[in-house]
Amino acid sequence: MKLNIAVLSGDGIGPEVTHQAIKVLKAIAQEFDHSFRFKEAPVGAIAIDQTGNPLPDDTLQLCEASDAILFGAIGDPKYDNNPSAKVRPEQGLLKLRKSLGLYANIRPVKAYETLLDKSPLKEHIIKGTDISIYRELTGGIYFGEKQLSEDGQVASDLCKYSREEIERIAHLAFKAAQSRKNKVTLVDKANVLETSRLWRKVVTELAKDYPDVELDFLFVDNAAMQMILNPKQFDVILTENLFGDVISDEASVIGGSIGLLASASVGDKYAMFEPIHGSYPQATGKGIANPIASILSAAMLLEHFGLYKEANVIKAGVEKSLQLNVTTPDLNDNFDHITTSKVGDFIEDFIHNPKDSNLNFTNIHLGQSTII
Repeated sequence: MKLNIAVLSGDGIGPEVTHQAIKVLKAIAQEFDHSFRFKEAPVGAIAIDQTGNPLPDDTLQLCEASDAILFGAIGDPKYDNNPSAKVRPEQGLLKLRKSLGLYANIRPVKAYETLLDKSPLKEHIIKGTDISIYRELTGGIYFGEKQLSEDGQVASDLCKYSREEIERIAHLAFKAAQSRKNKVTLVDKANVLETSRLWRKVVTELAKDYPDVELDFLFVDNAAMQMILNPKQFDVILTENLFGDVISDEASVIGGSIGLLASASVGDKYAMFEPIHGSYPQATGKGIANPIASILSAAMLLEHFGLYKEANVIKAGVEKSLQLNVTTPDLNDNFDHITTSKVGDFIEDFIHNPKDSNLNFTNIHLGQSTII
């Protein structure tokens, strides 16, 4: 298969972790006789610095001309700490989602057996957790009309949804559930919000087309609590933009690190793949950023194009790295010599040599393995 992949590595640790995902994809291409071409373009704070625009026209045009987009992270403290900034890195990401029609964000959340002790939650609570969160991505309060009074004392953000916006992502969630545990949980705030009442009405009606899938409902505040008390009850979570943003970030504690969570943002024509963590500017250039979320995002890219065998090889490499504790400091208190790049090197080597005898715990951590 030939794929043209736009690379928008962005700010902070974005370039570091994205480079590891590219390294892994190149190994897959070599082993499975594919052709992946990568072309980079700026987005976010770095794009503002270069052009004054967080999403330059050339970057958007590259994305439109590509088969898929590999995204890193955006954000910079100079904008985070300046609430009056008129141009912000996040505007580039929001415009990209809207321009490409990326209306569905899919975030897998899994409790890895080898990392159960890394989570702040008790092992018996999270063991066996396997959730897929379907978050609506181009509507709601993030994209609604925003107003600030002339005196700067009153502000408002409009939350707006249409039946069409709800139906198209709900179909994806129900179809996903059919290949999983046949359960969809709609997370809303229907006791207060009119938009949530529309979500509940539309999803209830649509559920009749999927009689094999169980549908239940949780208010977002209760869902946040249940995510901590009993995450294993969830299969597919379906929710609107703001609630999905919060719930999926909360779910990162289940795996022990936000550096493990990948995502896909898809529409009818385009697809983008990215880790859900931010730009983490404090870690930039230190080699401590966890690249696994970016690498797993690359696996989701392959799955999007039906390359499931290739994606499973990447996942197996990730599992092996976790088993052998070849991980960055967020998951590894004992071996600070294992850097962002070394994790990528390990998974790259695994793809080329999945049965190699170098996959040896002692040698790896002594720095004697050819892998590291």
